[in-house]
Amino acid sequence: ESLVFFPEKGLAATPASIGLAFEDAPLVTRDGLRLGAWWVPAPAARGALVFCHGNAGTIAHRLDAIAMFRNLGLSVLAFDYRGYGTSEGKPSEEGTYADMDAAVDEALRRGFAADRQVFFGESLGGAVAVEAASRRPPAALILESTFTNLPDMARHHYPWVPARLLLRIHYDSLSRIPAVACPKLILHGPADEIVPYALGRALFEAAAPPKRFGELRGGHNDGGLTVSPEAREVLASFLDETLGKAGREAPAS
Repeated sequence: ESLVFFPEKGLAATPASIGLAFEDAPLVTRDGLRLGAWWVPAPAARGALVFCHGNAGTIAHRLDAIAMFRNLGLSVLAFDYRGYGTSEGKPSEEGTYADMDAAVDEALRRGFAADRQVFFGESLGGAVAVEAASRRPPAALILESTFTNLPDMARHHYPWVPARLLLRIHYDSLSRIPAVACPKLILHGPADEIVPYALGRALFEAAAPPKRFGELRGGHNDGGLTVSPEAREVLASFLDETLGKAGREAPAS
């Protein structure tokens, strides 16, 4: 677990730090843990986006991305996995799946049925989003810099270690994504030094239609959607096709 999860405690900022109205929206998992989460509403929202962040930091480190999705007409539910931010517990693979279920239930409670929910995952969060989408189909699935499975990542970074035999954590998106029927947008960058571009392409090839692929600028931690104008255009088009067009606001200052 210590090689996979890099939780940070506390929150360094909130959406109010960049001028966004929000609500604290604590979640309770099926095993009784309380998770920290934010609800960032969009005016006349065309859908709700459930935001699954990567394996380091907290939701406080994703404010630019949260604002981007909100300005595309989506209310955003961003949550921290168990052991991250203000959330109770200790992270685990099965635990992150339970955490996602609690977030999806909260979006439902706020009036967004499955056909108005978008699951978004970055890096490890993409594996969490794929697992949920394979059981609880949303309107759309968006993956940013996501790997095929953890053994493939281990083989790339530690080729001298029999990682496939040692790993108890799998996050096997490659085997799950063919069964995900909703529209899918998979985004990855050729310069990603953490999750190889080839793994993102392999995940895309394994996905069933309808699907789209977009390229990101920059590396794993200094690139992504927020610095990739072309990919943001692909994202906007994908959302229009999936949820219908919506008015866009100027980014919050």
